[in-house]
Amino acid sequence: MLLAANFVVDILYILLGMVIGAVISFFVTKGIFTKQLKENPPINEKMIEAMMSGMGRKPSQKQVRQVMAQMKRYM
Repeated sequence: MLLAANFVVDILYILLGMVIGAVISFFVTKGIFTKQLKENPPINEKMIEAMMSGMGRKPSQKQVRQVMAQMKRYM
C-alpha cells in the first residue's frame, strides 16, 4: 500500500514539474519572439516604397504612410 502511494506522489511531482516547465517556457518564448519582432519588423516604409516602385509607379510619402497604417491595423 505504501509503495503505491509513493508511486502516485512521484507521478504527481512529475506532472507538476512538466506544467511548471511548460509555463516558464511559454513566457520565455513569448519574450524572445516579441524582442525579435521589435528588432526586425516584418515590413517597413522602405519595403513598401520598393514594392510600389517595382509596380511601375513612384509613390508619395502620404501613400506609403497610408499603406503602413492599413498594414498595422491588420497585424
